Amino acid sequence: MTTLYIHRRRVLFGDCDPGGIVYTPRVSHFVVEAGLEFLGDVLGGPAERRMFEMGIASPARKLSLEFLKPMSWDDELEVAVHTLDVGNSSFSLSLPGTVAEVPVFTAELSLVCVSTRSFKPVKLPDEFKKGLSARLGG
Repeated sequence: MTTLYIHRRRVLFGDCDPGGIVYTPRVSHFVVEAGLEFLGDVLGGPAERRMFEMGIASPARKLSLEFLKPMSWDDELEVAVHTLDVGNSSFSLSLPGTVAEVPVFTAELSLVCVSTRSFKPVKLPDEFKKGLSARLGG
């Protein structure tokens, strides 16, 4: 069984509205942040830098979020990340979030691999595809 990648972060005061609940758009930031850290782990270095070295970028194609419980300032968020699917030029990640082992959101993020020159879809580099495939499931 594949070991999940766990991204941890503390919810900051600035992530919250005046009532102390995390702003909805901040959760999408948490998801993208966790996804990039996961990709950095897959690629053995900072994700953006490693991808640019390969001549690729991975813009989001689809983001799906389901909010299960509000988060607040100083909560310790854990986002578990694994690969859901790997295609020729795209891949999808599962990113459920928990606070104190209580589910607070579920998320799926689909990304497409594009050339940094043309911004057109290109085949996932073999190293990238192999790393993502090794983390299927969870």
